[in-house]
Amino acid sequence: MEQKKLSFWDIWNMSFGFLGIQFGFALQNSNASAILQNYGADVHELSWFWLVAPITGLIVQPIIGYYSDRTWNRLGRRKPYFLAGTFLCCIALLILPNSGAFLAGKSALLIGAGMLMIMDASINVAMEPFRALVADNLPDSQRTLGFSIQTFLIGIGAVVGSWLPNILDKGFNVSASAPQGIVADNVIYSFYIGAAVFLFAILITVLRTREYPPAEYEAIHGKPDQHSAGLADIWTDFKKMPSTMRRLGLVQFFSWFALFSMWVFTTPAIAHHVYHLPITDTTSDQFREAGNWTGVIFGVYNAVSAIYALFLPTIAKKFGRKKTHAFSLVAGGIGLLSMYFATTPEALIYSMIGVGLAWASILAMPYAILAGSIPAGKMGVYMGIFNFFICFPQIVNGIIGGPIVKSFYQNQAMYAIVLAGVFMFCAAISVLYVQDSGSITIQKQEKA
Repeated sequence: MEQKKLSFWDIWNMSFGFLGIQFGFALQNSNASAILQNYGADVHELSWFWLVAPITGLIVQPIIGYYSDRTWNRLGRRKPYFLAGTFLCCIALLILPNSGAFLAGKSALLIGAGMLMIMDASINVAMEPFRALVADNLPDSQRTLGFSIQTFLIGIGAVVGSWLPNILDKGFNVSASAPQGIVADNVIYSFYIGAAVFLFAILITVLRTREYPPAEYEAIHGKPDQHSAGLADIWTDFKKMPSTMRRLGLVQFFSWFALFSMWVFTTPAIAHHVYHLPITDTTSDQFREAGNWTGVIFGVYNAVSAIYALFLPTIAKKFGRKKTHAFSLVAGGIGLLSMYFATTPEALIYSMIGVGLAWASILAMPYAILAGSIPAGKMGVYMGIFNFFICFPQIVNGIIGGPIVKSFYQNQAMYAIVLAGVFMFCAAISVLYVQDSGSITIQKQEKA
């Protein structure tokens, strides 16, 4: 059975839930470090708290992928996981910025870290099946388009999520000041709005997307291996992963090590390197302003990624997916390195242009390359296993990043951003050694 192509709006609706996921993820990325520091975390401890995200992803995504391959009920194959993850994440979004209202000091810090863990686990539950859904429903010739539309919606959600605290402060006079240990109202209300947007976006996908029932799915993708040893199959599949996935793993290691550094250390880096605040200052209005500005520039790179994503299918068709990804990663490396030379907060906006190009490509190209190499009936589990190459570098960074900042950089977090730029260049070199069999197939089909 030949897999039919979907219309633009079918692909749009199928991917729309990712707007909500990224809205919540952007609120976390832009504000979690500042919130945790406000609750009493030291700068060199931040990467340890952020370890929660990759550890939960490492555990959750392969399991969710495994079971979503084997799920079929009246909601569908992937949709039940969208809904479960969304419900849990919305709860965490409501509680995280209010941790200081329940307890004070280190106790508030522990509650905040716990909510960060729940948020990360639930985002992983909702997010992993989306990658598999695109691969389920689209032929290889449309997968670059599918992942690019997904990236565009990710960018839109992230822009609004990143900018929302600053919009509420500057545009609606919602207070950005609060006593130590309490999160400012503009951030709290942003998290409330984020929960509502997350739920709304997921429901659009759930209600307006059709999944192939088992018989049609097997006719398109082939009959899956009937042998099952339970979750032990995940380890078996890991050992048998396609060579394309192995080589992409190195690209992902360098890329996500760099991204993790950027997310964790940007707020303290610009607070102390650009705003020239003392390293011990984590609660002043100026430090909060630096945190808000982090949200603004993160919104910029996500806006750039949303626009660039629209051009990725055309660029990749002309130059190939590997060269497109390599170019984008080089742009990201230049952007991160340029942050060191910024003398004003506004100058950081230009740095984020390069980061935005890299981010768009990171969210689309590896998955488009990977999808064509995955065996029939294994889309969910291999998309989950592929997440290992996203989580592992973040875990490594989370363990060693903080001590390196403390011992080697004397708590000057900007040097962690510089190292991130170098790693982006390493990723660009690595991608040139990946075999993109799907691209070869598409070229043959076009010639035929």
